[in-house]
Amino acid sequence: MAEANPLWGAPRIHGELLKLGIDVSQATVAKYMPSRRRPPSQTWGTFLANHVDQIMAADFFAVPTATYRLLFVLVILAHQRRRVIHVAVAAHPTAAWTAQQLREAFPDDTICSTVALHVMRNLPACPRQEPADGGQEGPVEWRRQSTS
Repeated sequence: MAEANPLWGAPRIHGELLKLGIDVSQATVAKYMPSRRRPPSQTWGTFLANHVDQIMAADFFAVPTATYRLLFVLVILAHQRRRVIHVAVAAHPTAAWTAQQLREAFPDDTICSTVALHVMRNLPACPRQEPADGGQEGPVEWRRQSTS
């Protein structure tokens, strides 16, 4: 009955057997049912291997300085060659600054720039924070150029 009706589970088959006058427990039906064959799914390692050229990683972290100030660093890495795509540092980053960094990191029209645009459109709107020094300090930026 299970082979003829592969979508039926043990409760349904148990009910049908009871209708036919066969008194058997649902646990017994489940015990003797063949296990369903599922198509093999892709493993995490296979997924990464198949999409490694499209995967980028980003990290935003704070670095305290010797003068007890905080600098915020944005690093974007390409998984394919494990290389740094973009690094930017700012004392007071804003959503607009982050969006600009994503534009600079992915200037060409690729899948990465499409994802970057998606992230930029979904950034929460936040008011600009005024620097403690009255706006005298600008962001310090460094970008590593691709060698290949």
